Amino acid sequence: MPVGAEVTVVGAEDQIAELRADRRVGVGTWGLGSGERAEDRARVIRAGRIAGHAVEAAVKLALQGEVDAIVTAPAHKHALHLAGFPYPGHTEWLAKLAGDVDVAMMLASPELRVVLVTTHVPFRDVPALLTVERVTRTGRITQQALRTWFGIESPRLAVCAVNPHAGESGLFGDEEQRVLRPAAEALGAVGPLPADTVFVRALRGEFDAVLAPYHDVGMTAIKVASFGRAVNVTLGLPFPRTSPDHGTALDIAGTGAADASSMRSAIELAVRLGSRLSPPPSPAAASARDTHRA
Repeated sequence: MPVGAEVTVVGAEDQIAELRADRRVGVGTWGLGSGERAEDRARVIRAGRIAGHAVEAAVKLALQGEVDAIVTAPAHKHALHLAGFPYPGHTEWLAKLAGDVDVAMMLASPELRVVLVTTHVPFRDVPALLTVERVTRTGRITQQALRTWFGIESPRLAVCAVNPHAGESGLFGDEEQRVLRPAAEALGAVGPLPADTVFVRALRGEFDAVLAPYHDVGMTAIKVASFGRAVNVTLGLPFPRTSPDHGTALDIAGTGAADASSMRSAIELAVRLGSRLSPPPSPAAASARDTHRA
């Protein structure tokens, strides 16, 4: 698949050897076959270790300016945890690797952009985590990314409510009045709006992004609207990072049944974002090539 970019592939040496790429960076070898015996703890740890080292190597390349963006494939969180990478997800992990920067998780498609205020936490913990400061910080990160990465000069944000009917004036909860409305006002955003209407309005073009208060309300909206075309984008990093909008699908691994559409979309978006942020080449370099690195 031509992508108009120089491609560096990072992974197990024996697994990336035959992949088409401009450069390959090995992080050990797999050598254990196709992985049918996923229940084997040693194999799971080995897989997690290779995946973890690949992510670390990719981030190092980006921080050193050797690539303009990175794309991560789905990784099995349990394997990563067993291998010593104790993060709830890539978003939190990448923030740590980049120097403890403030980040936010966006799911983006041609139809809709959703940004999660809280990510991989139990639903019972969401009310305590929803603070004016957290919502406002997530909104600021989103506004900055929409300007610099997506080229939207005046981003239009909406804030999604956490309770039914946006709390119904406090009848079904006070998070809207106590937290979400002050945050929306600080951001110059619209809302909080009920979850059953805000995403419809965004799909009709009224907003450039919606801030979702918890994981599943945002993920459900984007996947119903754009499954297979949506891309996970980590906002706030010093480089663009994208990934598919789905997990590892171990139940069909190695069968040839997986749909690569979201991975293709993630690569294409990384190229576009990297192209926007990378400095213009010198005249000599421009005449030699007109691609960007991903």
